[in-house]
Amino acid sequence: MRREGILIVVSGFSGTGKGTLMKRLVKTYDSYALSVSMTTRKARPGERDGREYFFVSHEEFEKELARGGLIEYARYCDHYYGTPRDYVERQLACGKDIILEIEIQGALKIKEQYPTALLLFVMPPDIKELRRRLSGRGTETEEVIKARLSRAKEEAEGIENYDYLVINDDLDLCVEQMHMLIRGAHCAPKRNQNFIQNIRAQLDALAKGED
Repeated sequence: MRREGILIVVSGFSGTGKGTLMKRLVKTYDSYALSVSMTTRKARPGERDGREYFFVSHEEFEKELARGGLIEYARYCDHYYGTPRDYVERQLACGKDIILEIEIQGALKIKEQYPTALLLFVMPPDIKELRRRLSGRGTETEEVIKARLSRAKEEAEGIENYDYLVINDDLDLCVEQMHMLIRGAHCAPKRNQNFIQNIRAQLDALAKGED
């Protein structure tokens, strides 16, 4: 049976370690790819086109948006950021499970376009630990930390729309759990419709006495 990739959307509160989890998952298993976003901001030193981002002009971005070439997009600090449809669908066709890190509203929009997408929500073991992680970064003011916790309260209202929760307490165990959830998702009937239809066709042929 030919394996097609799954579109995986990862969301979670700021400070839960989503980015670290995804990078470790891609490094540990060769069946995954991280989505590369398109942006209109300039490349920073050390960044390379097609690796960190696809760097384009505002005009190029808006043309791509107009032709339906972006799965989702947002504007932040006068720059556009979006997920290129062609890149994602090429990876899926090659059998890669492609991972996108997106907030809740964007995740639900993707689920509307790709009903078989797998939605994972990364959680801390408790809010005390979440606050500790945000404080431990050493880059956030108390005001910013409070704002992020307030945002987490809003995001908590949409968690039931996700397929699975992933509790990031121990990094290695969490990566293994994510991998097992994705492997299991490959076996879901809704993600194997071509295989199921082929089996049904063979059973019909058998019932009719055909070879």
